[in-house]
Amino acid sequence: MADYRLHYFPESGNSYKLALMLTLCGQEFDPVWTDFAGGVTRTAEWRRTVNVMGEIPVLIDHGEALTQTAPILLRLADRFGRFQGLDDAERFEVLRWLFWDNHKLTGTMASYRFMRAFMPSPDPQVIAFLQKRIDDYLGILERHLEARDFVAGAGPTVADISMVGYLMFPKHEAGYDLAASHPAVAAWLGRVAALPGWKAPYDLLPGQRMRCYAG
Repeated sequence: MADYRLHYFPESGNSYKLALMLTLCGQEFDPVWTDFAGGVTRTAEWRRTVNVMGEIPVLIDHGEALTQTAPILLRLADRFGRFQGLDDAERFEVLRWLFWDNHKLTGTMASYRFMRAFMPSPDPQVIAFLQKRIDDYLGILERHLEARDFVAGAGPTVADISMVGYLMFPKHEAGYDLAASHPAVAAWLGRVAALPGWKAPYDLLPGQRMRCYAG
């Protein structure tokens, strides 16, 4: 048995972040597919035995259950001495962009993509509301990356690993052709994908997939 077990579902960008971080750090993990669409994480049993917050992912780290993706990424970066930032200034930038990602980019893209791709009849007003905000956040990220290779420093950090989480999935799911609309973001995704050991989301996260309604 591996030192790490990851409770996940394949469409989860936050699950992908942890799977990618472990893989880039040369760590194996046992994947534990979870029936998110079937409501498992909302059951009392799940919240009692796996995660009181009722969320995915959950990383079992040498027997300890860890939740919330950003602090797990930071713990792994500290443990393996990788993707931390080179100095105090870069580490501050890592935290700054991690908070921004969780509150803005991931926080909005996760809901938007799930509704757009995996719900049969999403409310068009809600979709429009979320998309307007994603357009704003992608514009911020595009301008930030026009003059730099990575988000928080000279090299990749957990800020990059976090922020690519929902942008690496097939483009029809969120409906963004980033190469056409946000070339600096697309080029940055390419640099992350060139890191040794990188794998795409559905290659790292196997198992039954939810029905996708987005063409």
